[in-house]
Amino acid sequence: MIVLHHCPQTRSMRSLWLLHELGVKFGVSIHPFDKTLRDPQYLSLSPAGRVPALEIEGERMFETAAITEYLCEIFPERGLGRPAGDMDRMAWLVWVHFAETVSQHTAALTQQHVMIYPPEARSPIVTRLEARRLEKCYAAIEARLNTPVERRDYLLTSGFSAADISVGQAIYMARHFVKIESFPKLHAWYDRITDRPSFVASLPQKGSEVLYKQDFYPPLED
Repeated sequence: MIVLHHCPQTRSMRSLWLLHELGVKFGVSIHPFDKTLRDPQYLSLSPAGRVPALEIEGERMFETAAITEYLCEIFPERGLGRPAGDMDRMAWLVWVHFAETVSQHTAALTQQHVMIYPPEARSPIVTRLEARRLEKCYAAIEARLNTPVERRDYLLTSGFSAADISVGQAIYMARHFVKIESFPKLHAWYDRITDRPSFVASLPQKGSEVLYKQDFYPPLED
C-alpha cells in the first residue's frame, strides 16, 4: 500500500503528479500547511516536518527527488525513469534534481510574499533578486529545449519522463512570481505537459486550502 502525505501547492504535488502518471493504486493524506507538520506523529514520517512523506510497503520516505527515483525504479515498466546505462540517464538525474534549484528560489519568494515574514519585515530587494534567479532557471530550461537535437518537446531526447514532472511542478509554483511568457520554448513545453490528465488530477481540489491566494505576486515595491 502506498500513502502520500500531501499539502496542496507544495513540493508534494510533484509526487502526487508522478503517482497519477504511474497509474498505481495509492492513497493521499492531506495536511494543512501549518504547525501540525511539527506534531510528533508526523515527524515520525518526515523528521524535518516537511511534505511530501511517502509510506510504502511498511517503509517511510521523504524528499521529493528520492521519492521520484525510488518510484521510477520499482515501476520501471511505466517508462518514467531512465535506468543506469540508458543514454538519457545522466540528463534524467540532472533535471530531476534541478527541480529543487527552481523550488528553493520559489520558497524564498513564498516566504517574502505569502507567509512567515510580517509585511514590515519583507524585503523588496530579496523579491527582485529571487525573481531574477528564477528567470535564470527559466533560461536554462529554454536553452535545453532549444538545442539542435530535434528541438526537444521534452527535457530528454527520449521523450516524456519524471524529469518533466519534477521540473514542471516546480514551474507551476514559480509562475506565481515570475511569468514564463517571454520564454517561448519553456512556455510551449509547460502547456504541453500540464495538458496531461495526471497533472490536472494533481491540482488542488475545489474548496481545498491553498498556499497561494493570488495567481501572481509581483516584486515588492521599495
